[in-house]
Amino acid sequence: APGRINLIATLKGSGGGPTLCVNAHADTVGFAGWVDEALVPRLDGDRLYGLGAADDKGCCAAALLALRQLATSAAPLRGELGVACVADEEGVSLGSEHLVTHLKADACVVLEADELPKVVVEHQGFGWIDLVFRGKAAHGSAPDTGVDAIVGLAEALTRLHRWDEERWVPHPDPLNGRTVFHTGTVQGGTDYATYPSLCTLGIEIGTQPGETLADRVAELEAILADTRAVLPGLETEVVVRLDRDPFKAEGHEALLDCFQTAARATLGHELVPVGMNAWTDAALMQQAGIPTLLLGPLGGNFHAPGEWVSIPEVIDTVNLLVAATEEYLR
Repeated sequence: APGRINLIATLKGSGGGPTLCVNAHADTVGFAGWVDEALVPRLDGDRLYGLGAADDKGCCAAALLALRQLATSAAPLRGELGVACVADEEGVSLGSEHLVTHLKADACVVLEADELPKVVVEHQGFGWIDLVFRGKAAHGSAPDTGVDAIVGLAEALTRLHRWDEERWVPHPDPLNGRTVFHTGTVQGGTDYATYPSLCTLGIEIGTQPGETLADRVAELEAILADTRAVLPGLETEVVVRLDRDPFKAEGHEALLDCFQTAARATLGHELVPVGMNAWTDAALMQQAGIPTLLLGPLGGNFHAPGEWVSIPEVIDTVNLLVAATEEYLR
């Protein structure tokens, strides 16, 4: 998109080997909530603070440092390494969507700050959904002729909260944790003196591997039907704004073996396969048929002031990437 680029750096091999893609995103969220300077990195002990230090510029740095080390190695690799620093992961992932239409790779590792003892092999999907409530406008002194769309929203929101507390809170996924579900935006009404005829609630809701957003939509439709039953004249609609499938690694065994060999050599222990309750571009890479893993260095305060990344773990990530890439591409 205009002003949004993918940086692609390729290290050609001697030939006859596989192709490995390392994907890290170069964009960040905004920094309006920061009190201190967000755009000037600050080193404090072994942590680097600043906007995107962990999510995901520390990972971009690790990928490029590994690329440089491999490029200056005396022994050339047979296979090819491509590093992609992509745009828009914090938006709708235009960068990785474009990447998979132009990329031919045998495997991919997506770098996102987490903690190096772990390697993520699955995570949740999600949807951005608008719940639309339509009532009937009326003068504030004529309640019998109006249908209050905001009251409809409130009725539905009470049911949605109970659904979350009874369904998702007590039954987390064994690998990926509690299914994501929260409100995000609300809009409605025209003025103080008029019964509101329209309001919209924006929500984010997760899906676990094996589920689709259609499953969630059906459940939401049932809740809205209950809401309409107690408010005659109310109309509702479910509008899907974005649908992202869950990630579940498939065909990744050879790549994982290489990372485990590298982890034993560089970290002194193997990586623990885990899940996570967030979403990443790993889902798009795997969905394109590219066996994918997700890992990265320790970080904190993601999407918040005081974001930081561990410098020792960034260095460990570089060493791990170099060793695993040599193992996979030889």
